[in-house]
Amino acid sequence: MQYDYLVVGAGLFGAVFAHEAFQAGKSVLVIEKRSHIAGNVYTEDMEGIQVHRYGAHIFHTSDQAVWDYVRQFASFNRYINAPVARYGSELYNLPFNMNTFNKMWGVVTPAQARAEIDRQIAAAGIQTPKNLEEQAISMVGTDIYEKLIRGYTGKQWGRPCNELPSFIIKRLPVRFVYDNNYFNDTYQGIPEEGYTAMVEHMLKGVEVRLNTDFFADRAGFLACAKKVVFTGMLDAYYDYCFGALEYRSLRFETEVLDCENFQGNAVVNYTEYEIPYTRIIEHKHFALQCQGGKAVSKTVITREYPTAWRPGDEPYYPMNDARNNALYEKYREKAVGEPNVIFGGRLGMYRYFDMHQVVAEALRCTREELHG
Repeated sequence: MQYDYLVVGAGLFGAVFAHEAFQAGKSVLVIEKRSHIAGNVYTEDMEGIQVHRYGAHIFHTSDQAVWDYVRQFASFNRYINAPVARYGSELYNLPFNMNTFNKMWGVVTPAQARAEIDRQIAAAGIQTPKNLEEQAISMVGTDIYEKLIRGYTGKQWGRPCNELPSFIIKRLPVRFVYDNNYFNDTYQGIPEEGYTAMVEHMLKGVEVRLNTDFFADRAGFLACAKKVVFTGMLDAYYDYCFGALEYRSLRFETEVLDCENFQGNAVVNYTEYEIPYTRIIEHKHFALQCQGGKAVSKTVITREYPTAWRPGDEPYYPMNDARNNALYEKYREKAVGEPNVIFGGRLGMYRYFDMHQVVAEALRCTREELHG
């Protein structure tokens, strides 16, 4: 065996594990089926702008250790995520806050906003929310649900809101203050040189092979290392022996425009169901909006289209409903019997992770693996 660890996937989980193992004196090989490192946080330079190839990624955390860890590899700007929702010709601030409520109903105080939401909740008469639609209405009332949640969420998940589990909407912030900061974390920002440069620093000194598919030579790769860190799809590793887990996928349509400013904000969500994309990202605002910098005469936008996942597509969001979670448990139990394989990341653990959670989980995994 040539290596102590074979890491399958050069995304955040794989990069953190590979870095820590390499620093501990272990021999590590990272293989990646794509033509680039950094997984879904990959950024590339277009027209002097760092473009987020696979959708907007804003690093945010309240975990001091995680924040200190990633700043070893990158300088972060002070970007604050403040998306805007567009419904027809109407624009609303996100997360739902006093600016949203003022635009929706003309209220100006938290007491007025609470009273209107409470009135709508009472009128709906929902005692125990059974699905996402009922959960949303029981949180913010019918007006906000109809304009800002129903269409967007239906597009995102490919199902009507009354067929989606309620837990999906519970992470949505609702605040009775005039604050457009979407996240409620202590630290927030984006690497000034992009995420690709950050992951390059993580993988410095580590052998990395791109355009390399683990399944093209599974037996050979398993034989080349004492242990495998697998960050791909758990069900694919076991050849879908219990059936395929469900995901949602995304399609991105990126365009260079001959103007300095297209929409005035990094992220604008389109909440009407009839508009096929969920949001437009204008990448230059991730940098110039908060920190200044040289003028760039052009701009780059990306339209994001949620799609049904099919084998061969990139899986982005696990469908963590009851059926899929039960199926995942079968695979997880099978994985326990693989002492020489570590499954990690969003796909390997079939769990929605934000970036800071991926880093924290990878660090926990490496501590357990390398130090006991």
